[in-house]
Amino acid sequence: MKVGPAKKIIIVKEYNLDIGTVQVFENHMVAIFDEGATLTLERAYQIIGISEIHFRDKNFGIISLRKNSYAIDPTIYSYLRELKNLKAFAVVSVKEVDMHNFKIEKLFFKKPMKFYIDYNNALAWVKRRVRQK
Repeated sequence: MKVGPAKKIIIVKEYNLDIGTVQVFENHMVAIFDEGATLTLERAYQIIGISEIHFRDKNFGIISLRKNSYAIDPTIYSYLRELKNLKAFAVVSVKEVDMHNFKIEKLFFKKPMKFYIDYNNALAWVKRRVRQK
């Protein structure tokens, strides 16, 4: 049994976009968008580009940490699902409206996608999905 400090999660790179922040970790990304932002297809391409830089040849997951209210063009999910190595997409929020929106977003994504109210639970799920082949 190992005794010692828990493994610290290190941010590999942080991108400050015009609509929010994307943090890249070893095998996942966390997106935190600004209040009132609109996530359009053009902006989704920025996120896809970031994923190609960091995860070109390895599986990864995305966590959408919804601290703020913002709009999403749900058609972006049809582009995200084309990323063969994207194995999990988790949404984290305590807002009821986000839970309702998630049900609609899930119809467009058609890949493993879950809603969580706790970030740590979402992170554990994403890591499990990414490890599976």
